[in-house]
Amino acid sequence: MDEAETPATQAGAGAGRARRSRPAFAALDLGTNNCRLLIAEPAGAGFRIVDGYSQIVRLGEGLAATGALGDAAMTRALGALAVCARKVRAAQVARARAVATQACRSAANGAAFLERVACETGLQLDVIDPEEEARLAVAGCASLIDPAARIALVIDIGGGSTELSVVEPRGAGSPPRILDWVSTPYGVVTLAERWGARLDEPAVYDALVAEIAAAFAITPCARHADALVAGGHLIGTSGTVTSLAGVHLGLPRYVRAKVDGLWMHMDDVHAAAVHLREAGPEGRAANACIGPERADLVGPGAAILEAVARVWPARKIRVADRGLREGLLLGMMQDAGVLRRTGRERRE
Repeated sequence: MDEAETPATQAGAGAGRARRSRPAFAALDLGTNNCRLLIAEPAGAGFRIVDGYSQIVRLGEGLAATGALGDAAMTRALGALAVCARKVRAAQVARARAVATQACRSAANGAAFLERVACETGLQLDVIDPEEEARLAVAGCASLIDPAARIALVIDIGGGSTELSVVEPRGAGSPPRILDWVSTPYGVVTLAERWGARLDEPAVYDALVAEIAAAFAITPCARHADALVAGGHLIGTSGTVTSLAGVHLGLPRYVRAKVDGLWMHMDDVHAAAVHLREAGPEGRAANACIGPERADLVGPGAAILEAVARVWPARKIRVADRGLREGLLLGMMQDAGVLRRTGRERRE
């Protein structure tokens, strides 16, 4: 789940600063649902996590109805961003990049909120457009693309939108080529607010899946469906996909090492989604891979993923507990000349 960082990053942060001989880099992603930070240093062809932080803030709560960020949501986000700012300062990073996505892009008061963030925390957040968001997600999970595949579809399910990218592997030494991409207005927070507990009803859930699938089917990415089925696979980079993977594995608690890179058959994805829907809100909240903060979000996310499977009926999906932040880190390290551009970088 995106909310869980590698445990060693917390315990070893202070010691790592004391003996660090390589520069550290920080990547912060403020999304519609989460505020997430990674601090890392280059290591071989990849990087090693020095510290991390992730907190559900639901910045986009109520945004679809009002068109603006709410006071409570901004307060939650500011609290999380203050923690991130302290960690970045303590790590004495060589370079940092902080970005904001759908909630700040679409909110009438998004720019004013980011000015407040700068004043109160010192963090300068850039609002990135959907194309860059999709590109960074692809870069962050590129090392999980099967090099033998002819094609892959990267699915980044967010709180306020879902980005789909059809990519073509180009072998070791080169990043994947993006053939087509699209940003769609389907996110777990906005769908949860729209449908609520009704998504536990199979007929309502199926209607939502059909609605989203119809929208996906008319995107440029849909023209690659036959090629994907014939010789490709899906890659899911989001809390939805990692949560479903944890449920599928029956983990008593979320363990990133068991989830990141996992191959799942799409039948198993569907079975996990049905299990969670039948468990109801209390059952989902009690599941260690979901928790109370995500209990109402995993259903909408599963509906988005099942809509993907209807349009691009590939047999398997690779689970990525990595994405935009890793893409930011790799880009900064490559630009600084401390990491070679291989397209197969790893996260340690």
